Amino acid sequence: MSTHSLKETAAVALSLLDLTNLKDDCTEAQIDALCARAQTPYGNTAAICIWPRFVAHARAILGSGHSVKIATVVNFPSGEMEVADVAAETREAIADGADEIDLVIPYRAFMSGSGKAVTDMVAAVRAECVEPVLLKVILETGEIKDPALIRRASELAIEAGADFIKTSTGKVSVNATLEAADIMLRSIRHSGRKVGFKPAGGIGSVADAALYLSLAETIMAPDWPMPSTFRFGASGLLDDILAVLSGTQSTQSAASSY
Repeated sequence: MSTHSLKETAAVALSLLDLTNLKDDCTEAQIDALCARAQTPYGNTAAICIWPRFVAHARAILGSGHSVKIATVVNFPSGEMEVADVAAETREAIADGADEIDLVIPYRAFMSGSGKAVTDMVAAVRAECVEPVLLKVILETGEIKDPALIRRASELAIEAGADFIKTSTGKVSVNATLEAADIMLRSIRHSGRKVGFKPAGGIGSVADAALYLSLAETIMAPDWPMPSTFRFGASGLLDDILAVLSGTQSTQSAASSY
């Protein structure tokens, strides 16, 4: 495993960040601000992650081919829409300029015993996400809870064509955890496929980020985390990243490095 200083960790985390605003009352002005915040003096975030209704607006701001990708969410956050409606939502978002689709699986149906619900949903949205559009599949691990079920959901999402598997919506009481991350990363490794991992929700400091990066390097390979294989979904993490990179005392614990 690599050993990095806190500043090096912060720089890596910046490059892997999906800077997120999925607040219910989000406005176009907040999207303007988000696009600006994603472009820092130390480099850009990997993406912004926003509601589908703002994708066209963000695309107008960023233009085509921008290094900051536009990610949006579908079947979000409930996971309970009909497959055809989610496919249509995905089509519209891509037409509006989305580069990446973060799809919530029907996790309640899955917890009730229907693996087919996951497979059908992921496959339908995968069909809409023609390359280079990325499909990131949200398992909602804090609701699934059971380790065996988290593993199975990971396997089903990967088999149905996920480019990434993601822990959480950030909209429930338990979001990203290291325990869920461990199961999901091991599922990726076991699959033998090039699938990325995205912990989301509750990661607010560079010290937090370091723990997930260290885990990924331990399970996958040194320096495995890169924008094509690893993202952080967070709204507050950028503040701590910038505090560390600017030399301001980190607002959170600065004890960890990875």
